[in-house]
Amino acid sequence: MMTHTTGTREEWLKARLDLLKAEKELTRRSDELALRRQELPWVRIDKEYRFETDEGSASLADLFGGRSQLLVYHFMFGPDYTAGCPSCSSIADGFNGVVVHLENHDVAFSAVSRAPLQKLQAFKERMGWSFPWASSNGGDFNADFSVWFTADQQREGTIEYNFRREPPLAGPPRGQTVPEWQQGGSESPIAQIAASTGTDVATYARDRPGVSAFVLEDGVVYHTYSSYARGLDGLWGMYQWLDRAPRGRNENGIWWRHHDRYGRG
Repeated sequence: MMTHTTGTREEWLKARLDLLKAEKELTRRSDELALRRQELPWVRIDKEYRFETDEGSASLADLFGGRSQLLVYHFMFGPDYTAGCPSCSSIADGFNGVVVHLENHDVAFSAVSRAPLQKLQAFKERMGWSFPWASSNGGDFNADFSVWFTADQQREGTIEYNFRREPPLAGPPRGQTVPEWQQGGSESPIAQIAASTGTDVATYARDRPGVSAFVLEDGVVYHTYSSYARGLDGLWGMYQWLDRAPRGRNENGIWWRHHDRYGRG
């Protein structure tokens, strides 16, 4: 039975024009925020980070590939995972085809994960992706950019993710945010998604998603921007389409999967 408001074409057009005003304002506001991102102060990076890539060992500067800008997607794939995070994988499905355009606009791109390179390469082949993917296994890169935390930090409540301090892992289930999901049982959304990576909740949640931007000037690398959690929504192509569908995101828990796992029950 239809429960949504119906109307004439004229009524639709009037409502659509009202909405258009709001959409235009949102676009202008988004443009202003983009400028504010660019105006953030640059932070010089003096630490020597090393990565394993398809081309061999690389420094952070090497990931620029001769370009002046670098975007890094912090992909949740810890050493104990048997598959990449399905949420990160859904985002990667969207950016996989974008990389060639970035590279031809003076912007290098790389996903970075803590899993060994061999695991990343195998999963990348399974997913049919072509974007660069570097392993930071054994280094400080993920910890320094607040996308990996220790078991002690989980227990002690000293994790600071998305610029906020999280409560300790232990405790009763309380809600639907990432730290609250961590308190849930085997049927909680975070437990289900952890299982799809071959891990338990605590192991899965020690890695986190994010995006970071860097610039290379006069041989020096600077960190310019990072965003986490729902700050990644704009990069999640699936949601940009769903937000324009008649029922929107229409979600009840985590419904998406690795793209080769739909229809498998």
